[in-house]
Amino acid sequence: MTARPKRNLVKRYAAFYLWLLAALLLFLSSTSVLAAPKDRQAPTAPSLLTAAQVTETTVDLTWKASTDQVGVAKYLIYQGTGQIGTAVSTAYKVTGLKPGTAYSFTVIAADAAGNISAASTVLRVTTLAATTTTTPPTVVTASKTVIGYYTGWSTYNGLQVASIDGSKLTHINYAFANVGTDLRIALSDPYADVEKRFPDDLATDPFFGNFNQLLKLKKKYPHLKTLISVGGWGGSAQFSNAALTDTSRTTFADSAVAFIVKYGFDGVDIDWEYPVAGGDAGNVNRPEDKTNFTLLMQKLREKLDAQGAKDGKTYLLTFAGAASSGYLNNIELGKLQAVVNYVNVMSYDLHGTWETKTGLNAPLYKDPASGFTWETSVNDAIALYRNAGVPAAKLVMGLAFYGSKYDNVTNANNGLYQSFSGGSSVTYASLKTNYIGQGYTRYFHTEAKVPYLFNGSSFITYDDPESLGYKTAYIKQQQLAGAMIWSLGYDTANSELLTAVYQGLQ
Repeated sequence: MTARPKRNLVKRYAAFYLWLLAALLLFLSSTSVLAAPKDRQAPTAPSLLTAAQVTETTVDLTWKASTDQVGVAKYLIYQGTGQIGTAVSTAYKVTGLKPGTAYSFTVIAADAAGNISAASTVLRVTTLAATTTTTPPTVVTASKTVIGYYTGWSTYNGLQVASIDGSKLTHINYAFANVGTDLRIALSDPYADVEKRFPDDLATDPFFGNFNQLLKLKKKYPHLKTLISVGGWGGSAQFSNAALTDTSRTTFADSAVAFIVKYGFDGVDIDWEYPVAGGDAGNVNRPEDKTNFTLLMQKLREKLDAQGAKDGKTYLLTFAGAASSGYLNNIELGKLQAVVNYVNVMSYDLHGTWETKTGLNAPLYKDPASGFTWETSVNDAIALYRNAGVPAAKLVMGLAFYGSKYDNVTNANNGLYQSFSGGSSVTYASLKTNYIGQGYTRYFHTEAKVPYLFNGSSFITYDDPESLGYKTAYIKQQQLAGAMIWSLGYDTANSELLTAVYQGLQ
């Protein structure tokens, strides 16, 4: 009988402790509800991963910043599948690489909570081949002009400004700026043009991007001149409106002058495709464009000269013109040439995949046995401009660093002048890597002085060092001003075509 009270006391204590434990658990659960939720949202993946500069043993990576609700804490850099480093900025220098070796890189963003983003797109880079000697930059000694177009989009997947061999050029035309709806010159890609950071950029630089890289390239090659090219196939929609009245012409010209002064260019190149008729869908065209183009260029010349008088320098004015009589009928070439330094003749795309049969992209001379009912050539295009009053000393022959590939071609006549279905453009760099000597037979047209490839079903027309040798000899024989290249980013990594042009003009 005496043990029973003790058992009751034990039960009371057990019940009390169970109640206390339940209260504690209830308290803890309520405080966890009130606590701030943990950050579980990952940053966005880094974008636009590019190689800003490539040497034998290093690769300078840059990318566009990720976004995160709290903030990106760092970036994880991967070579292949292994992490090789971290960065807090949007640039990273990879070192210790082997010359002439292919590598792949990705970048992942991480926030302070440990959330990580998806990987960037894979960037594949091959380091430069080993060299035994280093040649310092030299000033161009050729008496001829060598103008290379550099496209702003090359920074995303091809040639970087810092890698351009300025010793073989006299001018770089940066393609493109646009004509805005306010009829003023406008950046076409602000990120590539003035925002993208490169490893050698300083916080004190007034702007970044390709424009800043061009300024640095000119310091390396003091003879080099740069021009902003305005328009192009996709950027000419507003030219007719900009040229329409004296007020609109003044607005555009004033903005162009302010643009080149702000960003350090030496002139303006107008690439209006095209006055009066033609060009991209949606372009504004008027019959008055013929006269208004002249007035626009005269206004630009006036404003450039006025700014030059203030700055104590000569600003350049050029334009790019099509290689056809139809184009020349829609402009006042005699008056235009009087106010420009050079006329860049786009003497390529003479045939292409918009036609019904294969043809040669830029034959130097006509093929007497052409399969077309009409035929033209680079020689004919130059003659058109000379006969219209342009002095040879202002004429610049356009050279294509790309070709046209036709598919499903009838297997006859080595593919030339045959029906086809489908096709595309192909850069010379791609031709060297993927086509030449890889199942294709190379032919050289003895009359037209250009090569082409055929494999039984695909036909490719292009230029190479041999055909450029004939064209540079023609430039010298005809005493033309020089050569224009579309475009530098289509060449091989060792500048095979640019070297051929430079050497051919010596």
